[in-house]
Amino acid sequence: MSAKVSKKQRALVIGLIAVGVLFTAFFGMRAVRAFRQFDGHRPPPPGRPGKVETDVEAIRGWMTVPFIAELYHVPEPALFDALKIAPDEKNREKSLRDLNREYYPDTDGFTLETVKAKVKELQPPPTPAP
Repeated sequence: MSAKVSKKQRALVIGLIAVGVLFTAFFGMRAVRAFRQFDGHRPPPPGRPGKVETDVEAIRGWMTVPFIAELYHVPEPALFDALKIAPDEKNREKSLRDLNREYYPDTDGFTLETVKAKVKELQPPPTPAP
């Protein structure tokens, strides 16, 4: 038994397949883009919750200024002042690496080293263990 397929049904099937391919391509490209953006982010450094971090060498280029301010218990505006960058919402979401690319493209690692120095300056001296 062979069923005859009308031209309308064939066109409908081909159209639905084409729409499915377009949806797959669209959302696939979005997934690839999201994966590429996610690839640059790393997990926070190890440590106990609530513990104040003191080792400034643990600061990395993927960290944002608000993240560093919270982790090291230093004022966020002081870090932005040291970088001579406005603390607007757009800049608060950028990593040190991204800020360096945007504001200091000719000086590699400037934002990272400046933030490390400022955090070291703002931290109280360590208390000796009893």
